[in-house]
Amino acid sequence: MPKISHSSPRAAGAVSIVLALLAMAGCRQTGPGAVDAQRIAHADREPGQWMAAGRDGRGAYYSPLARINAATVSRLGLAWSRSLETARGLEATPIVVDGVMYTSGNWGRVYALDARTGAAIWTFIPEIDGQAGRKACCDAVNRGVAVWKGRVYVGALDGWLYALDAGAGRVVWKADTFIDHRRPYSITGAPQIAGDVVVIGQGGADFADARGYVSAYDLETGKLRWRFFTVPGDPAKPVEHPDLVPAAKTWSSNSLWRSGGGGTAWDAMAYDPKLDLLYVGTGNASPYAWKDRSPGGGDNLYLASILAIRPKTGRLAWCYQEVPGERWDYTATQKMILADLRIGGRIRQVLLQAPKDGFFYVLDRRTGELLSARPYAPVNWAERIDPKSGRPVVNPAADYEDGPALVYPAASGAHNWQPMAFSPRTGLVYIPVIEGAMIYAKGYDLKGRTLADRWNVNGVFVEDYPAAGIPELQLPPLAGVLKGRTPPARRGVLRAWDPVAGRTVWEAETGSFWDGGVLATGGDLVVQGGADGHLTVRDAHSGRVLKVLDTGSSVMAAPMSYEIDGVQYLAVMAGYGGGPGWAYPPGSAAYRYGNQGRILAFRLDGGPVPKPAAVVDTPIPQPPARIGTPAQIRRGGQLFAAQCSRCHANVARGLVPDLRRMTPQTHAAFEDIVLGGALAGGGMGRFDDVLTAADAGAIHAWLVDQAWAAYRAQASGQALARLPPKAN
Repeated sequence: MPKISHSSPRAAGAVSIVLALLAMAGCRQTGPGAVDAQRIAHADREPGQWMAAGRDGRGAYYSPLARINAATVSRLGLAWSRSLETARGLEATPIVVDGVMYTSGNWGRVYALDARTGAAIWTFIPEIDGQAGRKACCDAVNRGVAVWKGRVYVGALDGWLYALDAGAGRVVWKADTFIDHRRPYSITGAPQIAGDVVVIGQGGADFADARGYVSAYDLETGKLRWRFFTVPGDPAKPVEHPDLVPAAKTWSSNSLWRSGGGGTAWDAMAYDPKLDLLYVGTGNASPYAWKDRSPGGGDNLYLASILAIRPKTGRLAWCYQEVPGERWDYTATQKMILADLRIGGRIRQVLLQAPKDGFFYVLDRRTGELLSARPYAPVNWAERIDPKSGRPVVNPAADYEDGPALVYPAASGAHNWQPMAFSPRTGLVYIPVIEGAMIYAKGYDLKGRTLADRWNVNGVFVEDYPAAGIPELQLPPLAGVLKGRTPPARRGVLRAWDPVAGRTVWEAETGSFWDGGVLATGGDLVVQGGADGHLTVRDAHSGRVLKVLDTGSSVMAAPMSYEIDGVQYLAVMAGYGGGPGWAYPPGSAAYRYGNQGRILAFRLDGGPVPKPAAVVDTPIPQPPARIGTPAQIRRGGQLFAAQCSRCHANVARGLVPDLRRMTPQTHAAFEDIVLGGALAGGGMGRFDDVLTAADAGAIHAWLVDQAWAAYRAQASGQALARLPPKAN
């Protein structure tokens, strides 16, 4: 059974306070989590609430609150902090309704807190098999909850969608959203309310054997109302819904159907209640390589697309595909903003998106018409987006099917899941941009070998390219790809973008290439956290830094703002992890102070932020006697790169243990851990379906060899070398 913990009598007191305040205010809505269509439609009448993703369902990550502004921000300090007792990534932006904060953490945990003090009201812990962690590409993260009519909706990593009572955290209903638990599906995105259904997607297309879809469930009962597959299935089988018929015409009949096709909807959704349209962003292909996936070519709908779906029926209203024949992990799953902008002399209802591919798209959200698409970051995969056809003019040099290719943006994208923000006061969109390039190369063998549970393409960031490490990555020599070329350096940039003019107004380089999402406020401020632990407040018009708070915690999530009793708060979840890898970057707060996940709330005239204690590395113990032959050790290194390196970076400071520091007990239990799942409860699943006992022994032998090298380097005072980079 799922675990629900309460903090009585504090919980009862907090809820009573909320109800009393509502009664005094004469508000029609009573009870915890009382969000409905009317409140969302008139969210600006309650500027102190943050009732949905991005505050009001439009996804702008904009708060009209203005007590914290350029004149007062110097007084900003800590109001409260709340430890979430985790050392893994935190990516959600909290929701605050009537004084109660609701947010999610690892695996799909849900926290209800008193938003004034951070005191716990209740915590929901789903019952999850730790084996599910193995199917998540980017850790057991979760990007948020939906709150609606007294219920809190959350998707757990293992595919279960829960409806919880907002007052007590008890399960009202739950639904299994996965069509096949043998496939590498995972849920990390937030549910989306759309009319009388709640919609959820899933991830998994970074591995093979994942076919994307979204499912809609009745808000009251949890009954499945409809399911929309984002790519067609095997033509020998029945078609699940009519919208797959035109999609199937864009795939070869002899496509690699067993690989699933991809198109998973792992994050971005939005809903326009006036148009009654649900917008879904779809993901990358599986496998990436176009000619292997669909030998005859084709656009491969509905990969890397924005879908407008009618939530009452689950039928498609329109589709815009951003990357036809997607092959670079250029997803369209990045957050979307619904705005009304004056374009061409008239107000247009638009959808704004800055997806991975590096172009900023402005679409008419009624019809799907492309209004503009201009590059907001360095791009070489396409020359431009043709404004008449809406299609990219693809650069042939970006094709890696017949040999390695230097391509940018990298697979991390020019913008990933971190929310961007739009201020109606400045008319600007503030994008957390990632610049950089990647060397792509095919890294798998399709003949007689399963693709399941493996990265479906290999590649390395240019900065990570080491000739010595390539054999372990199973990649061909890549040095010639870089000869005479200067790709964009990997860096993070906060870019203020004019969506009408299609140009940068100002930009500021940030602390790392993987920093946090963005909040814009009515005080003309832009707030962003970073991997370095800094929460930086800038002038929204110029980008000038107004305040920097050194929190001691790496931040990836977007901040939010709410108000209680005339006090404006800024709040953010802090914790590093997810997509950028499992090793803490030197210079990051996680590297310096560890990765103690917590929620931080700030207010004017608040106090200093207490930093965690500085990390002190433990020495590498003397390893056991060497085992295995040189050939077995080499084989172990190759197997480690293929099966283990996506999590285990083997550095002293990271999300998961440095296996060079294994204890005697861990060495003794190595096979039971790897093949038997002895540590599955902590997320280290078993691998007996892809590794034999001989394979596990070879990996163990290689790790012992690596431990001896590190131990001797430590004894001689040399710096410990990091293992070769993982395949991406």
